[in-house]
Amino acid sequence: MSSLTSLAVWLIPLAFALGSLPFGAWIVRWKTGADVTKMGSGNIGATNVLRTTGKMAGVLTLLLDIGKGLLAVWIADRASEGNTLLMSAAALAVLFGHAFSPFMKVKGGKAVASFAGAFAYLTPLPFLAIAILFVLIVAYSRYISLGSICGALLFPFAVWLILHPAWPVTTAALVAGLFIAWRHTGNIERLRAGKENRFEWRRK
Repeated sequence: MSSLTSLAVWLIPLAFALGSLPFGAWIVRWKTGADVTKMGSGNIGATNVLRTTGKMAGVLTLLLDIGKGLLAVWIADRASEGNTLLMSAAALAVLFGHAFSPFMKVKGGKAVASFAGAFAYLTPLPFLAIAILFVLIVAYSRYISLGSICGALLFPFAVWLILHPAWPVTTAALVAGLFIAWRHTGNIERLRAGKENRFEWRRK
């Protein structure tokens, strides 16, 4: 077994395991005793935690979900000495772990925050460009979902235009962008119907 394969055998499952940690669900359960999947939109991500449980819980969920994405790619970087294939695989694995968490009966969130952490480490400049776009779209429309969808779909182009990276990074960016957009299918339908919730920095 090659050293690359040996690393992949444990790095990718580790990244998936990190991604699968449902911090939002745990924080809401710890703070209120409630099941966040039966509150608001039913999502375990920071936006729904913010709306249903408050600012502190929402911010903590956001930071932890970003952190697990960043940590997964950082570990892959350190263990593989910067191998872009393993780092890219770890970035995708952490997203899939968040979206299909064994802790949540193979369900989960939309993985936007984990995406942010993973690709802020893997592709910092393209991520920064898309993060600015995200903020502008949300500030103008007050739809977090719209900012996430637009950012996800444009992210692969930003990666290619800014970095012209090796194929694993480009492929991971494309897969991640399409995956995030797909996870927002329900939001797209609500946006088209004019029924999507607008973002407010306060708990109703």
